[in-house]
Amino acid sequence: MTPQTIPDATFHTRVRNPALGGDNPFEWKLVTSEDIFAGRRVVVFALPGAFTPACSESHVPGFEAAFDDLQEAGIDAVYCLSVNDAFVMGQWARAQGIEKVQMLPDGNGEFSRKMGMLVDRSAQGMGMRSWRYSMLVEDGAVTALFSEPGFRDNPPGVPVERSGADTMLAHLRG
Repeated sequence: MTPQTIPDATFHTRVRNPALGGDNPFEWKLVTSEDIFAGRRVVVFALPGAFTPACSESHVPGFEAAFDDLQEAGIDAVYCLSVNDAFVMGQWARAQGIEKVQMLPDGNGEFSRKMGMLVDRSAQGMGMRSWRYSMLVEDGAVTALFSEPGFRDNPPGVPVERSGADTMLAHLRG
């Protein structure tokens, strides 16, 4: 596989700032592809949407449970990417008890579109969303990509068959 370079994109995130105090100590922080990927070995898993069944029942919990093993295999960070806004991603992480995986909101679908992974899920009432996949990114280059089957057919459901944490760990352990 010839490595694909990660596209330039800007992610609109919310980060905790204790100095703000009060009930909502969060502020906006723009994060770029370079901020996330330059000089690092990162796993990204992308999915159609927060609070959806396969995403909530297996994809996110699987990577959260495998986080320490991924780090032992030389991974610097693990990101969950979805075409949802920062508020939804933050509440989803809270509802799921996610503490190790970092949520990466692709609210405008910019990154997903540039990756060629944006899919029209309007038939399911979801609009434009990311396809389900996981990838290993080393210093801004995709060195492994595990995409779920059916991208061109766009089936009603997209189970976790190829893009889960177990597949990524097997790849990393060689």
